[in-house]
Amino acid sequence: MNRRPRLSALRLPLMAVLLCLCASAAAQRTPIEQRMTPEQFKAAGLEKLSPDELASLNTWLERGDAQPVASESGETRPPAAERPRDSFAGASDQPVRSRLKGSVQQWAPGTVFELENGQRWRVLKGSMTLPEALQAPEIEVAPGLMGRWFLQVHEDAPRARVERIE
Repeated sequence: MNRRPRLSALRLPLMAVLLCLCASAAAQRTPIEQRMTPEQFKAAGLEKLSPDELASLNTWLERGDAQPVASESGETRPPAAERPRDSFAGASDQPVRSRLKGSVQQWAPGTVFELENGQRWRVLKGSMTLPEALQAPEIEVAPGLMGRWFLQVHEDAPRARVERIE
């Protein structure tokens, strides 16, 4: 018995893959003004662009930011995928240890913690009221799963889920 798949059995999956690739390539060449509804285009402020600016944006989108971009000073920076990662949230998996500026007794979603190292973190989830205010406590902001970050103010207090805003 011949166990080799017949060519006709492979045609449908192959055609589906090719169709997806063609659709993706065509979408990248479709100008932004055709990809968005007029309401979306206006809400994004794109109607303010001159025809030259709009053409430049479409060229950039089609290219996918794959080329180095020249700044006004003439310097080029590498594409986003090749840029060195800094210490911004999600860019490193190392915990951040510092002290809070000032005192803290409670937090809830929206509370912003400013650290002595200059970073600012906003609480996304979690709330707590401590029995007494802590003056410039040492803290740790540690990475969790799936890019989440957690701030520990006191060893007996629950961690707050945070995002870095500065």
